[in-house]
Amino acid sequence: MPSSDLPLGADPPIASRFLFEIDGVEIGIFREVSGLQVTVEMSPIKEGGQNGYVHNVPGRMTWPNIIFKRGLTQSDNLFAWLGKTSGEGFAGSGNKVTRSTGAITAITLQGVRLQAWKVQDVLPVRWKGPDFATTSSAILEEELEITHHGFKAETY
Repeated sequence: MPSSDLPLGADPPIASRFLFEIDGVEIGIFREVSGLQVTVEMSPIKEGGQNGYVHNVPGRMTWPNIIFKRGLTQSDNLFAWLGKTSGEGFAGSGNKVTRSTGAITAITLQGVRLQAWKVQDVLPVRWKGPDFATTSSAILEEELEITHHGFKAETY
C-alpha cells in the first residue's frame, strides 16, 4: 500500500520478511532482498536548430541480478529448483534452459501479504552457504542470486 493511500496519521506498514516462490512453489522466506530495480538507458538526440536542450529517448531496460539472504531452513525446494536448472538437471533436459516465473512478496510478521513483484524468466546463478568458525556467534545464513528478464509490481 503506497504511503499516500494510508489514513491520516497512520504509519506505513513495515515488511521485514520476503517470500520467494518459483512457479507457485515456496522457495523460502528471506530477511533481505537486494537488486529489485530497473534502469532505462536514455539515448540523446540532438535536434538541429534546438540548442536549449537535447531530447532523451528511452532505450534498453537493464535488470540487475536479485540477491536473497536468510537464515538456514529445513526446506529442500531451493536445491530441487537449483538441481533442475543446472548440472545433471540441465543435461537431463537436453541442455535446454528452463526459466521459471517467480514472485517476491513482502509480508508482515503476521503473514499478511503487502506487495508482490512477479519476476519473469528466473534462473538461479549462485548459491552461497554459511561461513563456519568456532569463534563466531553469527547466525548461519545462506544467499541465493537469480537472473531474470524483468518484473511487474502487484498490490494486494
